Amino acid sequence: MVFSIGIQIKLALFLLGLCGFWVAQHIYKQKKANQPLVCPIGFDCNAVVHSSYSEFMHIPLEIFGMIYYALLSLFYLVFIFTPESLPNFLVSILLLGSIGAFLFSLYLIFVQIFILKKGCSLCFVSAFISIVIFILTVSNYNFSSIGETFVR
Repeated sequence: MVFSIGIQIKLALFLLGLCGFWVAQHIYKQKKANQPLVCPIGFDCNAVVHSSYSEFMHIPLEIFGMIYYALLSLFYLVFIFTPESLPNFLVSILLLGSIGAFLFSLYLIFVQIFILKKGCSLCFVSAFISIVIFILTVSNYNFSSIGETFVR
């Protein structure tokens, strides 16, 4: 089996996805309404979420975040109620998605600290959620199954 995790981890991943979706949606709504994004810890969220680094191909990053977190939550919700129903291919996509989100989060943290020299607490929360999702996903993935897939 590629992915054998307990119900608590599945539930945690589902809830982390919901929290990540909420953060991304909050940023998106504030930007769309042209309302300033207020950071509670003295960061400059507004400058960060309106910088040139806040878009990819003219699409706001928070839309990609909402899609990622929504799909992750949906897959883990299905996985909670039908544990054996997710094919290995889909589980591998969950793994690749969490790796991609983790690496992109590290990149965005780097941009905030070293390029913009400004921070966004909501962005750091989203990055933290992505990192925890990555750790939980990778720590529960059976990497020996990759070899079994190619040997068959």
